[in-house]
Amino acid sequence: MKTKIKAYLGGALIACSISLNSCTDLSETIYDTMSPDVYQFTPEDAQALFVPVYNSLRNVLWGWYSYSDISGLAGDLWCIPNRIGIGWGDLYIPLHKHEFNPDIDHFNTFWTRAYAGVSACNQLLEDPAVQSVETTVAQLRAYRALYYFMLFDAFRNIPLDTEATHEAGWLPTQATPQETWDFIIAELTDVKGKCGNEKVMGRINNYAVNMLLANMYLNHNAWFNDDSDKSWYGKCIDELNEIIESGVYSLAPNYLDCFKEDISGNPEIIFGIPYVEKYGGGNYYANMWLAVISKQTYGFNGWATSGANVLSQFLDSYDADDERYDDCWNVDTPQYAMDGTPLMANGVPVVYTKEIRSIDQPGCYEYEGGRLVKYEILPGDFGTSYDDVPFYRYADVLLKKAECLLRMGGYNGETEEDAADLVEQVRARNFKARPDKAARTVAQLKGGSNYPYGHQENRNEMGQNDPAKIFSEYEGGDDIILGGLLDERAWEFVGEYSRRQDLIRFQMTNGQNVFNGKSWFCKHRVTNVADNHLNIFPIPKEAIDGNPKLVQNPGY
Repeated sequence: MKTKIKAYLGGALIACSISLNSCTDLSETIYDTMSPDVYQFTPEDAQALFVPVYNSLRNVLWGWYSYSDISGLAGDLWCIPNRIGIGWGDLYIPLHKHEFNPDIDHFNTFWTRAYAGVSACNQLLEDPAVQSVETTVAQLRAYRALYYFMLFDAFRNIPLDTEATHEAGWLPTQATPQETWDFIIAELTDVKGKCGNEKVMGRINNYAVNMLLANMYLNHNAWFNDDSDKSWYGKCIDELNEIIESGVYSLAPNYLDCFKEDISGNPEIIFGIPYVEKYGGGNYYANMWLAVISKQTYGFNGWATSGANVLSQFLDSYDADDERYDDCWNVDTPQYAMDGTPLMANGVPVVYTKEIRSIDQPGCYEYEGGRLVKYEILPGDFGTSYDDVPFYRYADVLLKKAECLLRMGGYNGETEEDAADLVEQVRARNFKARPDKAARTVAQLKGGSNYPYGHQENRNEMGQNDPAKIFSEYEGGDDIILGGLLDERAWEFVGEYSRRQDLIRFQMTNGQNVFNGKSWFCKHRVTNVADNHLNIFPIPKEAIDGNPKLVQNPGY
């Protein structure tokens, strides 16, 4: 059982919604009744003050309308369609179709929550008691950099504020992308080595800082639309090598080990977000993906909405012997209650079908589309609500390093063959029945993608079969550079947070990135090769309306 942490701050009880290391317990301390001459402020006390930082991060990364939501819904792996007879759809259709606009509430919610996290960091960093603990200061600066990393990735032209107090009427101005980049890099570089090496769920340590820096360097050229300087990939490898050479982390024996309710002891997790029953729930994936009838299959007691489903095109990209297919997806199999009773709907066995119709014309019926089940669903729980969420895994270290080696053609004596070996390490646990298939060649990784890209849509309602309403326009993935590696990242990290970032980083032979240059399901490719304004989202309307100093991103 995970430990709940409580601390009295300023005489008010704050129920900490995080278990700092799944076994730490902070005794209650009434700070406003104790003189500093009597009570010595400790590092443990400083950690208790992180509550608002943790709360914001939990919502920003994995809450409703979160960073992971936006990244996934704009990607090519899953969607939330209009669910015929149920609802959904309206808020999520423009994200799938890449019809981004400033009124989409996902953008405003994410923006507001992220800046709440920045504000919490700024306020704590100005507290004299916090300033007395070097590790705490370093960690807070790293958390703030993480918030800015996500904001920068999503919106690029963002206000950059490091102060907790301002003059009356003050409003922030936007920094240039270069200014924000320089700030994040400077902050992370300065705190690297000062955050401690202790492995504690939810707490940024030195290796998490390595990963943040690696992510910044890896995406630099994509963010600035210039891939002429390959040295950034070398910088990424340098950060990743510090993690590898430390020997602290390793791959978990089984893929699903990384998605258990409690991953605090998992050797693969470099940085994860803990969710704790009652005080820190919120991993709602089972509730969002599964239909109500599936509560009988898994025995969970939370709500269920039959919202999201996987894209059938993505399912077609898997190797038949890749165990991640069954680990991740409930699809094309009859559903049963926990006691073995077949589940029926209107006299028909319930099956989550692989095939799906349309995002909105008319949409998808209740059981159309496979459902993500890789996050552990325990009987009696509120779905996946108390499942911890991995942010950085060791598998990502290996695949990022492989990508950089392939992009550079080798680095510091390591070759493209070494990149293939790194990919094989990740694949090995997923091909236990066919270990020969774990190996990948350099040619396979540098070649095209297996994903059958193209507009694939069926606008017929159930019972109709009008050929004019069926669209099948094949584009394929042969023209994607490093397409084999892009596939590896999809199979390994689906349902996490990085897909949009990957699609923007990986290029096609015509110079477009995959995010703009490919069609999938009901999303159409951008025909103007020079148009990349969709790489970033619009500044939310609420933010623009509240601050006349903000300028809308180009193209919106």
